[in-house]
Amino acid sequence: MSSMSNVEPQNLHVIFFPMIGHGHMIPMLDIAKLFSSHQVKTTIVTTPRNAPTFTKPLESYRNVGPKIDIEIIPFPSKETSLPEGVENFEYATSPQLVAKLWKATLLLQKPLKEVLEKYKPNCLIADKLFPFATEVAAEFNIPRLVFHGTGFFSLCALDAITKFEPHKSIISDEEEFVIPHLPHEIKLTRLKLPQHIRENNNNNNNNNELVEFLKSAVESEAKSYGVIVNSFYELEQDYADHYRKVMGRRAWHIGPVSLCNKENEAKFYRGKDSSIDEHDCLRWLDSKKESSVMYVCFGTLSMFSTSQLREIAMGLEASGQEFIWVVKGSKDNETEEWLPKKGLIIRGWAPQVLILDHKSIGGFVTHCGWNSILEAVSCGIPMVTWPIFSEQFYNEKLVTEILRIGVGVGAKEWKRTVDANVKSEDIHEAIRRVMVGDEALEMRSKAKKLKQKARLAIDVGGSSYSDLSSLIHQLRSYHLTQ
Repeated sequence: MSSMSNVEPQNLHVIFFPMIGHGHMIPMLDIAKLFSSHQVKTTIVTTPRNAPTFTKPLESYRNVGPKIDIEIIPFPSKETSLPEGVENFEYATSPQLVAKLWKATLLLQKPLKEVLEKYKPNCLIADKLFPFATEVAAEFNIPRLVFHGTGFFSLCALDAITKFEPHKSIISDEEEFVIPHLPHEIKLTRLKLPQHIRENNNNNNNNNELVEFLKSAVESEAKSYGVIVNSFYELEQDYADHYRKVMGRRAWHIGPVSLCNKENEAKFYRGKDSSIDEHDCLRWLDSKKESSVMYVCFGTLSMFSTSQLREIAMGLEASGQEFIWVVKGSKDNETEEWLPKKGLIIRGWAPQVLILDHKSIGGFVTHCGWNSILEAVSCGIPMVTWPIFSEQFYNEKLVTEILRIGVGVGAKEWKRTVDANVKSEDIHEAIRRVMVGDEALEMRSKAKKLKQKARLAIDVGGSSYSDLSSLIHQLRSYHLTQ
């Protein structure tokens, strides 16, 4: 194992190992760019079908920053009897496929070891959902850093719910309970908790495997060198402090990482191929008044019934606002007579950062995925919050109750598929509150201030820049202190 004691700065080599989902891969690519901009050699490890998510954006990045390498490892489709090409959670359209994909991710341990053997890097940054990564890194005598893909607030909320189980002391699923020992009084209902936590209440066996898997991820994290958080100190100061001082975790906030993409081209090529031309998109936005357009997008994994899509369409029409709606398509293959007649409809993948950064955007209807929230904050855009699953119900609380830059549509239950449980009038009402009137102006003003703070955080001397510099410094001297 090469010692780092007399290593030249550029010889520090970090391997990045993102989970096979766009919400994890895209920020990991941005983090690799940030490390690379600090003269660190960076290599991203991924599978054949996921490679274009990295290779395409890096083609345009070559003119801007240092080289980032991609190492492609085989995906265990045959071993897990997955259909060829299903290497990403976006393509896992049934619970059976999701279960097989989880199993497949555990089989990536062997090829990861082979990569570490080949490169002898100085550090491994692996997604939290690879529980084997800490042990693998230890075999090579290097630190493993965990990437969560979410912010401090949700990490603190989840920890408190797991540790203190406040949801077990209430009688009904609709009754509110307070999440204990947090800096603010935050209330939730049992319906808004992930199914495996809710059903663990009833000792449901179906979830045992998932619970065990998540437990091993938590244990692996506890043994790791620390956690990288895509956030900035000024956004959730109380929770960054709580995470480090009260929970005792070692963590570095280095975000918002999307801000490393300065040029329009870099913003456009994040993620998959966009289904709209960059210039057509900007031309449409340029023709609209400042802060007049509502952007509607629910991420790559959200599923909506046709009846719920119809309610969204009616809510958008009734609001009277201009809008861009990114439609993934309905779950059932009915005809799409429900599509609104006006507005810009984008099918499939949209260049989200490019859109949010445009002056004509005034609000964002979002599923509260952490990347989307941070991207909105970085662009100074208030939000209409519609959490669906994952940690999104916690994120909603941060936006609406702590930062006060958003209004909820009233989503009540953690669920993979959204049926028509949010009515068009609630959607219309929330959109109007974010776009029109004094409340909207107040939220916009708060959001604009956070945008300034976000940009200062990643600039030289800012809180995130300093945390990243400090982390890299510690990695450089890691072998000296062992």
